[in-house]
Amino acid sequence: MFTSTHLLKQRRFLPLFATQLLNAFNDNLYKNAMVLFVVYTVYNSPEAETIFSGVASAVFILPFFLFSALAGQLADMRDKARIIRIVKAVEIAIMIVGACGLWLAWQGVAVDFLALPLLMLALFAMGMHSSFFGPIKYSILPQHLKKDEVLAGTGLVEAGTYVAIMGGTILAGFIAVELAAVLVIIVALIGYVTSRQVPPAPPMGDERVIDYNLWRASIQIVKKTMEQKEVFYAILAISFFWTIGAVLFIQFPPLAKNVLMASKEVASLFLVIFSVGVAIGSVAINALLKGRVSARYAPISVLMMGAMVAAFYFVCAEWNRTVSHERLMNATEFLSYPLAWVVLATLVLIAVFGGMFVVPLYAFLTTKVEKSQASRTVAANNIVNAGAMVMGSLLALALSFVGIPLTEQLLLSAAMCLVSAWLGHMLYKAEAPAPYPAD
Repeated sequence: MFTSTHLLKQRRFLPLFATQLLNAFNDNLYKNAMVLFVVYTVYNSPEAETIFSGVASAVFILPFFLFSALAGQLADMRDKARIIRIVKAVEIAIMIVGACGLWLAWQGVAVDFLALPLLMLALFAMGMHSSFFGPIKYSILPQHLKKDEVLAGTGLVEAGTYVAIMGGTILAGFIAVELAAVLVIIVALIGYVTSRQVPPAPPMGDERVIDYNLWRASIQIVKKTMEQKEVFYAILAISFFWTIGAVLFIQFPPLAKNVLMASKEVASLFLVIFSVGVAIGSVAINALLKGRVSARYAPISVLMMGAMVAAFYFVCAEWNRTVSHERLMNATEFLSYPLAWVVLATLVLIAVFGGMFVVPLYAFLTTKVEKSQASRTVAANNIVNAGAMVMGSLLALALSFVGIPLTEQLLLSAAMCLVSAWLGHMLYKAEAPAPYPAD
C-alpha cells in the first residue's frame, strides 16, 4: 500500500500517531513559547539572543546523547506500549515545572535566578522524555504494520510530527505566554489518554539484562549498529542533515528579528512554513518510491535543499538592502512586501526537499535490521544525531561569537548540503536489492 490515509483508520497505528502528534505539538509549544518570549522580551542584543537560542537547543538535544542507549535497550527488551504510557505520565510533571517557569518569567519574578533555570530544567527533561519516546515511535511500526506499509507509516509519522510542530509553533507565536503555560499541561494530559490506547508491543526477542552504564552502553550500541553498511550510511546522512537543521533553527528567530525586522509572529510563521514543507516532502517521497525503502532520490533532494538555502541567503541580503523599517513588523506588514512571499517560498522549498531526503533514511533504520534490534538501531541514530546537532549548535554559537553575520552563516548551511548529498549517494550505492518489483 503506497498511501498513508488507510492507516489512520487502524487501531494498530492511530493511537501511536495521535500520541506522537501531541508529543511534538507540546514540545514545540513549550520550547518556542520559551525561546520567543526570552528573545523578544528579556534580551535586547542579537548576540545574546542567538546565544540563548543556541543554548536552549543544546539543552534539549543533550539528553538524546546521554539516554538514547538506555532508551533503545528498554524499547527492545520491554513492552513498547507500556513504556509509552510511563513516558507520557512523566510528561505531565515536566510540564507543570515548565509552566511555573513560564508564569514566573511572564510576571518578571526572579527571571535570571529562578524562572530561566526552571525553564531550562523543564526543557532538559522534555529532551529526556523525547529521547525515550523517539526509538519507539519508529521501531514499533514494523511490529504493528505490514512490510509494504512501513514507509507509508514512517512518512505519516514524519508528516504528522511537522504538522504538530506547525501547530505548536503557531500558538507559541500568537498566544500570550501565560496561556501557553496552561496549555502545555492540558496537552500532556490528553497525550497520556491517547497513549493508553496503543496496542501491546511485547519484545521480539528474549528479555535480557539492561546495561545501565550510559557511556558503555552508548559506545556498544553505536558500534554494533554501524557494522551494517546501509545503516551506517543512513545514520551518517541523517546526522549531517540534522546538523544543518540545528544551525538553521537557531538562526531563524534572531534572523527574523534583526535582519528582516519582523516580530515574533513572523518568526513563528517561518517555523510554521518550514514544518509544512517537511510534511509535504515526507508524503511526496512515499508516492515517488511507491512504498519501497530506497535512497534513490536522496542526493538530488538534498542538493536542491542546498540550492534553496543559498537562494534564501540572496533573498535575505536583498531584503536588507531594499527594505527599510524602523520597528518590528507584524505579519500583515511583513507580507505586504512582495519580497516576503519569495522569502516564504524559499523556506517551503528548503523544507520540502529536506523532508524528501530524510524520511526514507529513517525507514532504513527499522527495515534493514532484525525487529528485535530496531529500537536500539533508532537509539544509536539518536545518539549520533544528538552529537551532530550539538556540534551544529556550537558551530552556530561560534560563528555568532566571532561576528559572522547571520545571513552569511546561511551559506555554510548550503555548503554542508554537498556532504549530505555525497552520503546519500554512498547509501544508494550500498543498498541491497529492493524487496519489491522494479518500476
